Amino acid sequence: MKIAFFGTKPYDRESFDAVNQEYEFDIHYHKSHLNADSAILARGDEAACIFVNDTADAGAIRALADQGVRLLALRCAGFNNVDLQAAAENGLTVVRVPAYSPHAVAEHAVALMLSLNRKIHRAYWRTRDGNFSLHGLLGFDLYGRTAGIVGTGRIARVLIRILQGFGMNVIAYDPYPDAEYALNNHVLYTSLDDLYRRSDIISLHCPLTESTRYMINERSIARMKDGVILINTGRGRLIHTPALIEGLKEKKIGAAGLDVYEEEAEYFYEDQSDKIIDDDVLARLLSFNNVIVTSHQGFFTAEALHNIARTTLRNVADFAAGKPLENEVKRNEKP
Repeated sequence: MKIAFFGTKPYDRESFDAVNQEYEFDIHYHKSHLNADSAILARGDEAACIFVNDTADAGAIRALADQGVRLLALRCAGFNNVDLQAAAENGLTVVRVPAYSPHAVAEHAVALMLSLNRKIHRAYWRTRDGNFSLHGLLGFDLYGRTAGIVGTGRIARVLIRILQGFGMNVIAYDPYPDAEYALNNHVLYTSLDDLYRRSDIISLHCPLTESTRYMINERSIARMKDGVILINTGRGRLIHTPALIEGLKEKKIGAAGLDVYEEEAEYFYEDQSDKIIDDDVLARLLSFNNVIVTSHQGFFTAEALHNIARTTLRNVADFAAGKPLENEVKRNEKP
């Protein structure tokens, strides 16, 4: 089985080469992201493997099919960047990695919370300059505070256990609440309005759908508690970034930790340090001292990389062997 990997980094090659010793697939690594023009790199390959910032729209799907690709293997959980209708029409099977390490993402969300609350990022730069003043670094105890968790999937449930360990009260919103889970884990499901009103920290862990796109907007921010800390390790377009910036300027939002950004594809995973950031919205976000932006690295642990490689190559092997595909994404499946 020949596989074209798009958007690959050295750590991708390292983790996949290690697992591929078991499968011995013929892997062709490419730095270029997938799009309609770069799909030609998959000529002669039977599978293409992509990540979150690759573009698998109708044009790219058709181009892959023209090169002989029959399988699109996502090495990630989300698939909102894939035109599933086009894939079905062009005979491409789509598979994904539904879970690789919920602990990795949950722990990163906690790291953002703690860093923002206790101003660790600001203290780090101060002390490097010999400034040991505490002025402006005041935080608050997490103990007894309320965390609002939007979405209660695998990652959120790990996060909830961690936050309960701090002694936080946890409330949650999910359009499909799990009453048994809530009862057994002392979690209170509530409405979004109530969650916004009561939460000292809000963390987003829901998929990007038409109903969740820009769910954090001017109206929802207005309903939040003054000084709320907002964390997003989900998808960038859950937040309407101009509204977030206004909330920060008006001090309605006390701090924001963002591991994702709605226009991240042009910047994330690349070294842009010698260039001018011409995205005015991103540049404005980076100017706030109470905002931390990380480069979609919540998943980035050794354990997660290994699990991604293992599940992705098993998906390819099952496809090649004609076995049922446990992680297939169907045409009408919702992210």
